[in-house]
Amino acid sequence: MLRITDTLSIADWEISENFVRSSGPGGQNVNKVSTAVELRFEAERSPHLPAPVKARLKRIAGRKWTLEGALVIQVEDTRSQARNREIARERLVEMIRAALVTPKRRIATKPTLGSQRRRIAAKQARGDVKSLRGKVDDDE
Repeated sequence: MLRITDTLSIADWEISENFVRSSGPGGQNVNKVSTAVELRFEAERSPHLPAPVKARLKRIAGRKWTLEGALVIQVEDTRSQARNREIARERLVEMIRAALVTPKRRIATKPTLGSQRRRIAAKQARGDVKSLRGKVDDDE
């Protein structure tokens, strides 16, 4: 069980981890040991997440979201397999917590009458300056 909040946790069957060779730090170690972790969370099939949270998670995940509806997180930050695994799980928890927050609904407002008048006056002044840039007549 991966605990997200007090009321939400993810079952072990929803998460699969695959260890592969890393291209990160570690020198000769990366050629011998599979330290990078590829964490796969089956978000679309998860019974623990409501539909709006899944939609927000999909938007947050971006390219990490697969066509099958899984969230794939790859971590190769450290030489330690265990630490990379912890980092991947932490990133998953952070993404789900971000998706749990409902965005505040924006209320459209109108500009005030004073701000409209100031804007028009500034445009008028700028137009006057530009109109004075024309060619000078030789009438005088």
